Amino acid sequence: MQSAIESFLRYLRIEKNVAPLTLKSYAEDLESFTIFLQERLGQIPDASEVTVAILRAYVSYLHECQYAKTTIARRLACLRSFYRHCCREGICPSNPAKALRTPRAGRKLPHFLTTLQVARLLETPPANKPMGIRDRAILETIYSAGLRVAELVGLNVNSWDRDANVLRVLGKGRKERVAPLGSYAVKALHRWMDVRKPHPSDPAPVFLNKYGRRLTTRSIGRMLLGHLKVAGLETLTTPHTLRHSFATHLLDGGADLRSVQELLGHKSLTTTQIYTHVSTRRLQETYEKAHPHAAANRHSKLR
Repeated sequence: MQSAIESFLRYLRIEKNVAPLTLKSYAEDLESFTIFLQERLGQIPDASEVTVAILRAYVSYLHECQYAKTTIARRLACLRSFYRHCCREGICPSNPAKALRTPRAGRKLPHFLTTLQVARLLETPPANKPMGIRDRAILETIYSAGLRVAELVGLNVNSWDRDANVLRVLGKGRKERVAPLGSYAVKALHRWMDVRKPHPSDPAPVFLNKYGRRLTTRSIGRMLLGHLKVAGLETLTTPHTLRHSFATHLLDGGADLRSVQELLGHKSLTTTQIYTHVSTRRLQETYEKAHPHAAANRHSKLR
């Protein structure tokens, strides 16, 4: 089993060129499966000895542990990919994961900030301190370009085309896209670049910690939490919330779905469509509050 897993992870890293975080997720999902096998069977069998019955027992175990449906779906997708690889490599004669049914999970609407809340958050970092200037540039860049946090921390100085005011972003699956920057983000970035002091051994990263090294995704999360508290905003907000807000505000402003898909770097339009539900919900709430007959209808329901 272990040699089959190593072969699969090597295939993902070298041939599929998956992102490091994606590779880490696959490794963790397969580790969870092998721990289950050890506990239930008393040993870890060869990959070819795993049956559909064993896999179904694993699914039942995940449900018993009350894992979220999205987590279960992800782990099943991992097992299907793993066994497809095993079949291609002649490790297994058939794919026992093919018969498994993925639990249907209702899609949660993404949490987002209003334009006023975003403005309040962006004004929070102190403008007279280098770290405050950096934080403002980080928040402006995420919101202006709709970046994932991993994409933000991966930015290098040469990722920014100052003439065109765009970023060359390396997204999921190592796919590169061009992300336009608004005037506020450009101004914030220029201010940060004026005070930025990189470590001599690695001058490339755009965003740095106090030691001049590249920031991590966790550092961004901790930074945001501090500013949320100062701004009096919901502390469950994450850096990804700014990406959700970016997409929602674009659609509210009249952008078409295909354009938003391109700007977000989504492979499938289906992924982007979740934001149309958010915009529709907001339209309905506005209608309920503003339209006199809607209000009358609502009061009649309450009687």
